[in-house]
Amino acid sequence: MTRAGIVTVVGKPNAGKSTLLNRIVGQKLSIVSPKPQSTRDRIVGIRTDDEVQMVLLDTPGLLDPAYPLQRAMRATSLEALDDADVIIYVADATEGSAAPLEQAAGLATTPKAPIILALNKVDAITANQRARLEKECGGAKFISAITGEGLDDLLATAAERLPESPFLYPEDEISTQAVRFFVSELIRETALEQLEDEVPYSVASKVEEFREDRSPVYIRAVIYVERESQKRILIGAKGERIREIGKASRAKVEELIGSPVYLDLWVKVLSNWRKNADALRRLGYRLPKEHAQ
Repeated sequence: MTRAGIVTVVGKPNAGKSTLLNRIVGQKLSIVSPKPQSTRDRIVGIRTDDEVQMVLLDTPGLLDPAYPLQRAMRATSLEALDDADVIIYVADATEGSAAPLEQAAGLATTPKAPIILALNKVDAITANQRARLEKECGGAKFISAITGEGLDDLLATAAERLPESPFLYPEDEISTQAVRFFVSELIRETALEQLEDEVPYSVASKVEEFREDRSPVYIRAVIYVERESQKRILIGAKGERIREIGKASRAKVEELIGSPVYLDLWVKVLSNWRKNADALRRLGYRLPKEHAQ
């Protein structure tokens, strides 16, 4: 008997969802940043272990959307909740007790899939704080996505709640998404690491050309920003900043694909793209139906 299904990982921004997905899969798929709202799309990771296959969905942080990009992010999270066979609701243990998922997500009804509350970052709380949370959040799993504490118990509980099913994907696959998607995410992650203030939230990345028939592999990618002033910041004095971003991005991409890479990186302005439906579609974001016009 094998079990297989979709395990959706949800929670508020900066709860540690992406770190958890990467830890479970055993490879970096989701970008990780201390800046909130760094995950903008659904990231798919696959873990196959003995008789269990989990198709894990890392989702954007649950928030009250203020503009079209955030509405697209929220729609992605809600769709992943609907698709789930099991939901892992990740909350930050350092913030105390977690609100019920339906309250945190602003849902009218409780999701149909079983919900496992995972209180993350337990490595950062005291014994007294943990004891109090254990009383307040009965049945919660106490984990650290950074150290791996509690993950075996969390995964065993999730596995028990998956339906009996043949595996959905070959056992050696770790994701269903194309390599160029992960390349664009690594470039954006590098920009998040090197930029300050408001600029990172205005950054998008897209791979325009990916040629594996060359050595080194040729990748042409564009970093989009919303204003000329942001473009100047991203490029830096005499192009120093964009060269540093390109150098660090190339190293990450080479580790991902296991081959030398020539990264041809450009910066372009796509005015006000976070609030423009056409621009969002061009960049690959899916808007909820009521905002898709």
